[in-house]
Parts: sequence; C-alpha cells; structure tokens
Amino acid sequence: MNIFDFISFLTASILLTLAPGPDILYLLAKSLSSGTRSGITLAAGLCSGLIFHTSLVMFGVAALIRQSPSAFSVLKYIGIIYLSYLAWKAFKNHAQPQADAGRDTLSHWPLYRRGLFMNITNPKVLFFFLAFLPQFVSFGTSVSPSAQIGLMGAAFAVQAFLIFSAVALSAGRARHHLIHHPGFQRAMDIIQGCVLMIIACALFVFE
Repeated sequence: MNIFDFISFLTASILLTLAPGPDILYLLAKSLSSGTRSGITLAAGLCSGLIFHTSLVMFGVAALIRQSPSAFSVLKYIGIIYLSYLAWKAFKNHAQPQADAGRDTLSHWPLYRRGLFMNITNPKVLFFFLAFLPQFVSFGTSVSPSAQIGLMGAAFAVQAFLIFSAVALSAGRARHHLIHHPGFQRAMDIIQGCVLMIIACALFVFE
C-alpha cells in the first residue's frame, strides 16, 4: 500500500467514524450517564471488536459467514438478543428511584466486555469491513493483501478509539453540568435503552 492509498483510507475511516451512528450515539449516552471513564472503557471494547472483524476478513472467515445463511442467522440473532437484554436493563434502571437511577454498577472489565460483545456479534460491522477494507488494497507490492488488511483494520480501530475517547471526554465534562438537573439521569437511561433497541431492530432487518 502506498502512502496516497493509506491517506485516502484513513480519511474515509475518520469521516465514517464521525458520521452519526448507533455506536457513537450509545457511547455518547453512556458517557453522559456514567462519566468519561465508562465511555472510554466502552470505546475500548467496541474498538477491540474491530480487530476481531479484521482478523475474520484477513483469513476469509467473513466471506464464509456471508455465504452461510445459518451461520449468518446465528450471529445476527445472538446480537439481537444481547442488545435487547442491554436495552431491557437500561429501561429497568430507569424505573428505579432517582437516587439510584443511572448509577454505573459495572466495573471497567464488564463494561469493556459489553462493548466487545456488542461489536463482535454485529454482522453489519463484519460485512462492512469485508466490503470496505479490500477497496484500498494495493497489488503488486511486497506487502501481502492480508497484511495490508490487517494494517488497515488496526489503523481503523486506533482512529476510532481516539475519536470515541474524545466524544467520551466531552460528554463526561458536559455531565458535570447536567447531572444535577431533575430527571437527567432517567432521561439518559431511556436514551440508552432506545439506542440499543434501534441497533437491535436494524440487525433484525439486516440481510
């Protein structure tokens, strides 16, 4: 891959990451609800999942899953069930007394796992990488296509983590000014639940 191709890839990756989407909206809501540390931890989990998807693309597993209706369905419905469970927890948290609503009972490791599992069970991310990464592979170079895909996947994950962390930091700072407003924490729980349900519904209709 030459430097021009890599810059083109990185520019496209940054624009895609900045585009409003379910992941960044959920990250924003989580950071507003629970603070910067929780947001950055969630971002680390989400971006680690990108490395997992990159590996599947590198070794051709993604193409096999795409061609297997049963494997695709299993992955999709696991993701739907998990996201629905997280949404139910968020709505249930909303029903708790105000003093306890929105309190983050997760340590960093479980929250990291949440982000990781959300990402790796989302076939939309996998098939996006399957379509996106090969577009920037340069042939006729000393670097193999698989190695180039691995490099691009790692670069995508790093830039996404930096952008997500900046979002978490900004939302965490805003939280200090909003947390004392009546109903703020409950509103954040509702928003988190709604975003998670939107992601689950998008998976349900995804073919």
